[in-house]
Amino acid sequence: MRSFYDCIVVGGGPGGAWAAKHASEGGASVLLLEKDREIGIPVRCAEAVGAAGLQAVVDPQPAWISNKIKGAVLVSPDGREVVVSGERDQGYMLDRKIFDYALVEIAAGAGVDVLTKAYVSDVIKPNGRVQGVRLQHMGQTSEVGCSVVIGADGVESRVGRWAGLRTSIKMKDMESCVQKTLSNIELDPDYVYFYFGKDIAPGGYVWVFPKNDRLANVGLGISGEFSRYKSAQKYLQDFIDKRFPHASVLYTVVGGVPCAPTLKKIVADGLMLVGDAAHQVNPMSGGGINTAMLAGQIAGRVAATAIAQQDVSEKKLRQYAAEWHKAQGKAHERFHKIKKAVYKLSDGDLNKTADAVLSLPPEERSLANIFKTALVKHPSLIFDVIRVFVH
Repeated sequence: MRSFYDCIVVGGGPGGAWAAKHASEGGASVLLLEKDREIGIPVRCAEAVGAAGLQAVVDPQPAWISNKIKGAVLVSPDGREVVVSGERDQGYMLDRKIFDYALVEIAAGAGVDVLTKAYVSDVIKPNGRVQGVRLQHMGQTSEVGCSVVIGADGVESRVGRWAGLRTSIKMKDMESCVQKTLSNIELDPDYVYFYFGKDIAPGGYVWVFPKNDRLANVGLGISGEFSRYKSAQKYLQDFIDKRFPHASVLYTVVGGVPCAPTLKKIVADGLMLVGDAAHQVNPMSGGGINTAMLAGQIAGRVAATAIAQQDVSEKKLRQYAAEWHKAQGKAHERFHKIKKAVYKLSDGDLNKTADAVLSLPPEERSLANIFKTALVKHPSLIFDVIRVFVH
């Protein structure tokens, strides 16, 4: 580890790894810092990704994938199942331990210096401009200077707060999530399952993501508005007791997912935020792997260009924010509006939606048509549905 790098990336997840890789490929010297002792551990993720989204940022390797998904099954409150299995609905179940490790290995191969068990305790900000970080590693405290810090340190990101950005989120947009990896269960491994209903997961949904025909990640997220009355843990346990009473629990993870539009400000002088730290999660699904990697790719490239031009001002780095908004940010704003309307639907509305969609020919049971049917009482949102699902 040197005393100065062109770029320091805080966080070794997919967004951080991809930001580091692309900054290095752009000619910058890059240091990637990860607070945990090993990349990819612990896993705090449902591990499912859309195939098309992942393929847009990386060539998926067989070793990263535990299962290939052919489609999704949406289950209404009264138990009716709507199967969606178009080409755009295919996906992968990743092994995040292997996947994250591989991405950082790729970044290292591109010239990135990597340091694990490196706990960043503050940013260095003389005269209000971010110029490095203070970190603790193996009992030693160090300061490392740089031209640009990229914060990819997750939903609890402190890098952005230290730099003076407003990173707070409304309680109703913070999903309280808990997931258990269950074995000794029976299910169709070709499909991911989503369960809806006020008694199951108010302001959210339950997911069942199979790794094979006997193993699955089963979890839920509920809006912070409802978690005060009954915990996400209790909702999930009630679901498991009913659906998978004989399951064995191999792994449990809890956390919050920011299901809100991207932060209004994700750059400052010498600073960029990526992934969960920037609230770049899809507000509708809660998925963030593909979007974090896309954001990291843009941020790394913009950072390298800014460093080469010796201009790392907020004005220069806004190019990243502009490109992100065009690529996904605007769509996420629309998803957020759709989410707010969908989560206000009653169980009766959801059951009627299932009935209406099941009356369509199977080839017309797309996500776009499902949401258009669900939001028939909100015609202004139909155009948002068309834009995000069709275009």
